[in-house]
Amino acid sequence: MPLSRLDPIDRLILAELQADGRMTNVELARRVGISAPPCLRRVRALEEQGFVRGYHADVDSRQLGFEVSVFVMVGLQSQAENDLSAFENLCLDWPLVRECHMLNGEVDFMLKCVAPDLSSFQSFLTGQLLTSYNVASVKTSLVIRVAKDDPGVPFDVLEDRISKRI
Repeated sequence: MPLSRLDPIDRLILAELQADGRMTNVELARRVGISAPPCLRRVRALEEQGFVRGYHADVDSRQLGFEVSVFVMVGLQSQAENDLSAFENLCLDWPLVRECHMLNGEVDFMLKCVAPDLSSFQSFLTGQLLTSYNVASVKTSLVIRVAKDDPGVPFDVLEDRISKRI
């Protein structure tokens, strides 16, 4: 279990970086209560172990002209591993697809797509997704508004869980 490899300072470092990945190492060290050199060593170790996958700006898609967000439920004709992987590889090549999740249940994949406008999404839908090998069904849900969009994980829930084990 990866959780057991992290001590409270590591978890605090991750929580602080998740909240603000642009802060300096000196500021991060101050916030977690250690000096800068061991803080930097810990951050590098967390990166190397895969706990930190990268650093990204949280851009406002609507401000950038991407007015349409759509969740797409995709059913495949075959769920053989090579067919699942082939669909995942297609998704990697489609710029409008921002997230691709394989699911258990009625649908095989849930995609999150963004597009500048409805006609751009429709072109992708009819010209690429629906015509793709092995795609049996597609259901779309247009996002009307977003009430919550928190990235990462809720560290406070994690800390509560850990403190109950102790």
